[in-house]
Amino acid sequence: MKPVVRAPLREEIRRILLEGLVGGRWSPGERIVERRLATELGVSQAPVREALRELEALRLIETLPNKGARVRAVTADDLREVYQVRAGLEETAARLGDPPVAALRDHLAAMDRAASDGCLAAQVEHGIAFHREIVAASGNAVLLSVWESLGVEVWTHLSIRLFRTEAQENAADHLPLIEAFQKGDPAAPALLRDHVLGYAP
Repeated sequence: MKPVVRAPLREEIRRILLEGLVGGRWSPGERIVERRLATELGVSQAPVREALRELEALRLIETLPNKGARVRAVTADDLREVYQVRAGLEETAARLGDPPVAALRDHLAAMDRAASDGCLAAQVEHGIAFHREIVAASGNAVLLSVWESLGVEVWTHLSIRLFRTEAQENAADHLPLIEAFQKGDPAAPALLRDHVLGYAP
């Protein structure tokens, strides 16, 4: 593994840990030794500890007394629960505010370009940005904070890599949402909820 050279370290270390979890470097139940990982990456233990805490908050890592950090077994049920909560939050956001249709169209166009280029990471990035626009438009800072705390990007990548779902892969799935918001369709919030749940395993 190459030493970490980019900042911020915590985010880069979290990315490396996620790739290791998804790629099978660590198996469910296996211990992740903070000191060993810090030495391997050429960093202090502090950013490693911070990254592990973030992954624990996302329920990907569990810390046991006197045993340190261990890998949780991620199940389809875990993913389904995240999508259920996310769907409820986004439905509520859509009821509270009017999403900026022009910005949604921009993200949709970017998703189309990413799909044409075969860049899954960009598809995920713009798909999440599309949904964040909707949540932010609610004007409710608490709702936005809770939505962001779900780790939507992390779970989207995990759903694609572990369970082979097609989350955010088909830009066309988002077009009916834009049309509903543009028309002021009262069914738009429920349509958004069903759209999100459609990606759950």
